[in-house]
Order: sequence, then structure tokens, then C-alpha cells
Amino acid sequence: MNKSTTQRVLIADDSAMARALLRAFLEDAGMEVVAEARNGKEAVELVRQYRPDLVTMDLVMPVMDGMEAIEAIMHEKAVPILVVSSQSDAEKACQALDLGALEVIPKPDYTPQEAKDFVSKVRMLAGVPVITRLRRRKVVAPASVSSDYPWKESGDFKARNYQQVFAIASSTGGPQALARILPQLDAAFPAPILIAQHMCDGFVEGMAQWLRTLCPLKVKVAEAGELIKPGCIYVSPSETHLTVTKSHRIALQERVSGEIYRPSCDHLLSSLAEVYGKDAIGLILTGMGRDGAEGMLKIRQLGGIGLAQNEASSVIYGMNQEAVKLGGVHRELPVQDLAAEMHKILELGPDAYLSAITRSSA
Repeated sequence: MNKSTTQRVLIADDSAMARALLRAFLEDAGMEVVAEARNGKEAVELVRQYRPDLVTMDLVMPVMDGMEAIEAIMHEKAVPILVVSSQSDAEKACQALDLGALEVIPKPDYTPQEAKDFVSKVRMLAGVPVITRLRRRKVVAPASVSSDYPWKESGDFKARNYQQVFAIASSTGGPQALARILPQLDAAFPAPILIAQHMCDGFVEGMAQWLRTLCPLKVKVAEAGELIKPGCIYVSPSETHLTVTKSHRIALQERVSGEIYRPSCDHLLSSLAEVYGKDAIGLILTGMGRDGAEGMLKIRQLGGIGLAQNEASSVIYGMNQEAVKLGGVHRELPVQDLAAEMHKILELGPDAYLSAITRSSA
């Protein structure tokens, strides 16, 4: 590999064994490890010194932990950060994404497949442009939810008691986008929301727990067979694909060998289109690849509505760009405006909403 194109990586981990393993994986793939940090304080100082293309960041370290280091790096002069941490730190890992880290993966073992996956992730993220951020804002506690709201767990719903259904598809940068969208939704939001967020196995429950702290709606990992309820946010497990049935229940499809995306955004969006037709609303957010583009098109073809996060507010303008190119998107909006658009669709209804945006674009 030409020296000028070699990707330069800084490894931050308090375990010498873990650092040696990651170094071996990266150097065997032709990358340059410019430095190793044993704690967050060293990581911040070495980023200033070496300006790497990417930092792999453990979260639990002495002196300064990974969370503090990520915040300091993103505040001072941002570089791409890949969190490489234990699955037991899943909720904290998702908080790290909100601070500016790009993705989170479990610590790899010695198997060739895990080495390949780790290297592939580093290559993908090392070229992603990131921006310097303000210091972490204070988290406002979610508003209390009325005890008689429809998702209250007393009794069961024998029939669909909502009109529209939302599905959100996202990948790299998606957790940060969700953290901007979901807290803006009303506590009495009258529609279900289903989410397919590309995520490594073992981290989805942590993401759901983290989103619960930000959002006034109920957030849970989807379970097979449960009835879909308004005012509830269902997050797909990474080990299976989230879909819906004609009886308005959750169905989880097993992954097939060789499938790239986990979970599949196309599976979710397509099943929503087939079951709900014009009452299906798809949102496709930031992410690399083209997963979700076909599903968004299917929603539009069957009369539903497609929204996309715009390029300027995306970490990676990939999945959403592909959906726009394919024709499955009615409107592209900055991430901070998507929640208001969701409320607008519910207020007007799908037919009036589509008429309104047609008139405004004429």
C-alpha cells in the first residue's frame, strides 16, 4: 500500500493484550498504528500530537475514561472515533455515540472473521468527516406520561387502535440522529414507531435503555408476537430482522447466512408498506450503503410517505441518498426538523399532507 494512502490509527485501551491484538489486526491489513494510549488522558494528548485518521476507544480506563476522552477530543479538534468495548458497557457505549463517536463494536477475539470485521469497520470510518462539537448539553428528564395513555400495559388491544405507523431506518450516525428526533415527540404521540438501526450483536438493549432516558415515549426491544401499540417505540434486535404481520403484531425473521446488514432496514420498510399501505411512513437517516432504499420505494409505491435526513445533517449521506435516487422519498429535511414533520403528517393525515407538499413544490 502506498504510504500516502495508509490509514493512521491510534489505539486507546488500558489492556496491553487488547492493544497488541488490535495493532496486529491493523498492521496485518497494511494500516499504521501511530500510537497507543493506556488511558483517556493519554489518548487526548496523543490525538493532539499525531492527528490520526481514526481512534479506537475503550470506555473503561483509569485516569480518564473513554467517555471523557471522547468528549474532550470532539470538543477540541474532532477525529473519527470507533468505540471498541465490552458488551457489558452497551448503554454507556450508546451514550458515547451521542458524544460524537461514530460506531460501537465489541472487542474482537482471535478469529479471522472478527479480525476481518474489525479492519473493515476501521477502513470504512477512517475517512468519515466529523465536526468539532460543543461540550455536552445537560440532559433534561423526559416528561411524565399520562397513566391512561394507550400503551399502558393493563389489558390487551383486540384491534388496531391507531392510524399511521412510522418506521425509521438508520446506520452510521443513526443513534445521534435518533437522539435528536425522539425527544421532540409529544408524550401523547398517537402512532407506533419501529426502528431498524444497524448495530453489532449485544448492544441493542443498551441503545434502548439509553433512548429511554431521552424520550417521553416507551422504548423497548421488539419481541416476537407482541401487539403493536401506539406511543411505543420498538427497536429491532440485531440478531433478527424486525417485520410486522397483518394482525399488527411483531414478527422477527432469522438472519440468513451472508446477509450484510443487521438488522435489515429493507425488511422492516417493505413489511410496513405491505401491511399498512398509505398509512405507512418511512424515515431513512444517515448511514453507509443502500439498505432501506428498496423498502422506502415500496412504501411510496403503495401510497405511503417517505422522509429522509438531508445531506448537511448526516454523518454519512449514503442510505438516505440511495433512497432519494431510487425515488422513495417525498421530502429531505435536516434531522432537527424531522420530528415536527412527523407531527405534521399525523395532524393533516397522509392525503392532505401529500397534497400540501405537492402544492408547495409546484
